[in-house]
Amino acid sequence: MSDALAQIDQVSQSARDELKAVRNAAELEQYRIKFLGSKGLIKGMMKLIGTAPKEQKPVIGQKVNQANAEIESAFNEVKQNLSQDPSGDRDYVDVTEPGRRPQVGNRHILMKVVDELTELFGRMGFSVATGPEVEDDFHNFVALNIPEAHPARDPLDNFYLESASRQGQQLLRTQTSTVQIRVMERQKPPIRVVIPGRVYRPDTTDATHLPMFHQLEALVVDRNVTMVDLKSTIMQFVHAYFGPQTKVRFRPSFFPFTEPSAEVDVWFEDKQRWIELGGCGMVHPNVFANCKIDPEEYTGWAFGLGIERIAMRKYGIQDIRSFVENDVRFLKQF
Repeated sequence: MSDALAQIDQVSQSARDELKAVRNAAELEQYRIKFLGSKGLIKGMMKLIGTAPKEQKPVIGQKVNQANAEIESAFNEVKQNLSQDPSGDRDYVDVTEPGRRPQVGNRHILMKVVDELTELFGRMGFSVATGPEVEDDFHNFVALNIPEAHPARDPLDNFYLESASRQGQQLLRTQTSTVQIRVMERQKPPIRVVIPGRVYRPDTTDATHLPMFHQLEALVVDRNVTMVDLKSTIMQFVHAYFGPQTKVRFRPSFFPFTEPSAEVDVWFEDKQRWIELGGCGMVHPNVFANCKIDPEEYTGWAFGLGIERIAMRKYGIQDIRSFVENDVRFLKQF
């Protein structure tokens, strides 16, 4: 019997010692499971009664019941104290500690640049136009004076879709010039719009190319519009956005939908080289004819600039792939 009584005293003492170390509700629950649960140490002492001789059962039973009552009483007292003390609550917050700065969302740098560009051109009298990203053969090629045998129509240079419309094969638009056609179809001159949007080309990904990127297109149609108007507008934009000391050059080029045509390059100081921003030129008379605008009465110019490259030049970004890698460390900079 002395062994059984000693074992009861040992469990009781252990329960009292561990209860003193309890500091919160979570620790108290673990204590309850260990000592007072259905499989706890207190319930386990009941087995001592069953294994004891008949004449010893009353003494051992009384000892077990007394230990159980004392531990339950002490447990309930601690439980009540913790419920009255906010420091024992698992959701307790010490308001004197420094707070954690909340993570506030941020617009993507490209969307910020789009807003900056449209706002700048808005001050120059341009309105904003948009159009579908899934286009048909007519708006992406035919109306833009791109002949059927032109390499720009090659399946390797476009993202063609399996579905087709009444106007031919559908594809993801390769340029925002398609919106120029849609604007001229529904609006008669004078026209003065900028068109920001996504375009898609199966280019090999590198530091300056992506298969999906953003363009800013501009279109002006009116009487007596000349190449001088085009060049002066681009120069005004470049110097207003990048700074008056920015170096810019125009190189003669060829596009089926403009004549004459040029490519616009800007000097990247960090890369120490010229990088193309986009193409420009006077709207081809055939494009006007496809949109039922008299090329004998009206002239116009258009340009399409890469928004990613504009952002790279403006903010000193080295690699175009940074825009789509979703690296929070990069995005937080802007």
